[in-house]
Amino acid sequence: MEVKSSYGPRIFVLEIIGLILGLLFLVPFYFVIVNSMKSFGDILINSASLPQSLNFANYGKVWDIMKFPKVFWNSLLITVFSNIGLVVISSMAAYRLVRFPTRFNNLIFMAFVAAMVIPFQSIMIPLVRVASQVGLMDSITGLVICYFGFGVSLNVFLYHGFIKSVPLEIEESARVDGCSPYGVFWKIVFPLLKPMTVTIVLLNSLWIWNDFLLPMLILSKPELRTIPLATYSFFGQYTKQWDLALAALVLGVLPIVIFFLSMQRHIIEGITAGSIKG
Repeated sequence: MEVKSSYGPRIFVLEIIGLILGLLFLVPFYFVIVNSMKSFGDILINSASLPQSLNFANYGKVWDIMKFPKVFWNSLLITVFSNIGLVVISSMAAYRLVRFPTRFNNLIFMAFVAAMVIPFQSIMIPLVRVASQVGLMDSITGLVICYFGFGVSLNVFLYHGFIKSVPLEIEESARVDGCSPYGVFWKIVFPLLKPMTVTIVLLNSLWIWNDFLLPMLILSKPELRTIPLATYSFFGQYTKQWDLALAALVLGVLPIVIFFLSMQRHIIEGITAGSIKG
């Protein structure tokens, strides 16, 4: 009996289309990396051409001008502590909302979902006013607290759907063995949330690391600048230092790209595990 191969002309065409789309998405990375190794004059002459030689002088200048270790440390602190707080708050809140589906909890969950559609630009002015009154301005701690407020809605929504797939029998067995409510969550439920936790940490990191508008509103001291704020300093009112700015963009994007590639394996494992459970 002859078995027909599933690989036909249609699959081949789809692969070609996918390859072309992938190359189109990589075009901006090509322009940023290539032009970061050119002088300002070479960029103006032909920004699409390859550099005549690998010139890393722009990176050395940017490292000193931006004070890159300092701004990198600020961005890292903000991203790490925001992720920790969002994961803890959102997972516990979602667990409570799922396991105790009272009318009040359902209203709270609906409020979280409704908050997801509110544009940030519509609450910028009230945010600055409130932050200044409660002492959150010019503070990394204040910025992290603001990220708690803006990120918890989506995180609760994602955790809420994932916790529904956790069997109640596992929690009941833990309670019979004498486990406390907090022990049930942290020792039994939370480890099962690893696929969703990894996804949430990745989404939050991409958002917080590259965020520009909220740090610009909260942080005004130069020593508290994040990488996006420091990169913006190369764009003045009358001049734009493209050679230095593009090198700064490469330095700023490189850590988050490395983080994404290192987490990719865990995301694939989580998707695979979820499909097997389903």
